[in-house]
Formats: sequence, C-alpha cells, structure tokens
Amino acid sequence: MAITNEQVVALLKKNPVVSGAVFVGILLLVAIYLRMDAMPAATAELETKSAEGRRLAENIKNSAQLPEQLAALTQAGKEIEARLLRASQLANNLQYFYRLESDTGIKLLDLRQSATPRAPANATKVPVGFTVSVQGNYQQVFDFLRRLESGTHYCRVQSASFSPLAEAGEASLTRPTGARLTLNLELLGTP
Repeated sequence: MAITNEQVVALLKKNPVVSGAVFVGILLLVAIYLRMDAMPAATAELETKSAEGRRLAENIKNSAQLPEQLAALTQAGKEIEARLLRASQLANNLQYFYRLESDTGIKLLDLRQSATPRAPANATKVPVGFTVSVQGNYQQVFDFLRRLESGTHYCRVQSASFSPLAEAGEASLTRPTGARLTLNLELLGTP
C-alpha cells in the first residue's frame, strides 16, 4: 500500500497542530545536532569571560583606596630615601660615626669605609661597607651599638669582635672596666 502525496497533504491538513509540532521538533533536533560541536568552545568562552568579570569586579572593589595607598607609599619612599648614604660622599659618611662617638662618649680607634662593590647598572641601592673599632665602658659600647641599630641609616652588622679591657688599655679577664668592639658593617646607600 503506497501513500500518495495527496494523502499526505490531506493528513497534514486534517491535523495541523500535530504536524506543526513534529516539524518544529525535527528542526530543533537538526539544529541541536549541528550546534553540538560548538558547545565546548562556547562553554570555555563563557568561563573565560566569567573569570575576567570576577577579576574586574575585584579590581573595582580594591581600587577604592588607591589614592590613599599611593600617597602612603610615596611618603614611605621619601622617608627611605632620606635615610640612605651616598657612597661617594666619604666625609659625610665618616661624620655620621664621629657624631655617634661624641653622642655616646666612646673612643673611635679605627674607622674605614670599604671600597663600594660595583653595582649593576640598574641598581638604585648598594651596601656601603665600614670597619669600625671602638673602645669605652660597657654602657658606652652598648649605647653605640643601639644607636647604630636604630640610627639614621639602615645598618647590617656583618661581623663583630668584642673583648674586655682593663683600665690601662691592656686586654684582661680580671675585673675589666671597659670593652673594645670591632665591627664590619654595611649601611644602605646609593651609588
């Protein structure tokens, strides 16, 4: 039994709602089949855009206090710059230790600025080395160390040698009244 075209058209005219739904369903299945290969790429793009949106939302939220933070960082940078030595200004650098000598009452036995190591071309800060030997009573020596540690310039002690001294200046372990301190230290500076 063969169905003719006229019979198919008559059947479609008799049930238009069902015919339309079947036709739309077939079109949807074809569209889904054709678009199925584009689904992973669209999902990946959605995840990328969502991550970027979250990042931008966080940037907007975190940027609320940027001007205040920038001002605080700029001020801190100026304070750091003010505390740096100038490696080429030998007289000013040594004057710092002479001022410590007069403030603490110690006696400077030896004070030398080491040769500044060759800094890379883009270096803005270099360590400036010093060798310092001082003599005084214990209170004076420890006051000198404390002032170095919390002083004007950033200080790092590389090595230290501490020995007790008797009154005559001779090294002695019996009833020492003073001390001798030899330091190799670095102060942070600019080339």
